[in-house]
Amino acid sequence: MSAKSDYLENAVLDHVLGGPDYTRAATVYAALFTAVPSDSGGGTEVTGGAYARAAITNNATNWPAASGGQKKNGAAVTFPTPSADWGTVVAVALFDAAVAGNLLYHGTLASARPIRSGDTVTFPVNSITVGEL
Repeated sequence: MSAKSDYLENAVLDHVLGGPDYTRAATVYAALFTAVPSDSGGGTEVTGGAYARAAITNNATNWPAASGGQKKNGAAVTFPTPSADWGTVVAVALFDAAVAGNLLYHGTLASARPIRSGDTVTFPVNSITVGEL
């Protein structure tokens, strides 16, 4: 996940170069998509079947120190168990809210994954990479 949203690009630029300070969210939320979002948003986020974004406390345990311009998740990220099929997930994104909110980062999965009712949907430690290009 190396694409930074337009929102976050502008917030960081303002923070570093004379604009208002950016305050990071205390919790970020991983979201699953069946159609890839762009830097300006869009895409098709999964809905229904007990879907909810996965909350990740935004701290050094869950996001250990950056190395080589990248951060990786330091704890598994688990979504609720689907009570219906969610479709084929092709992308994941991070938001600053459980519903709506601002898109922060997004990226496509290495391979699309069909999510069926009853599946376990987990991203193991070090499987979500956020990078600065």
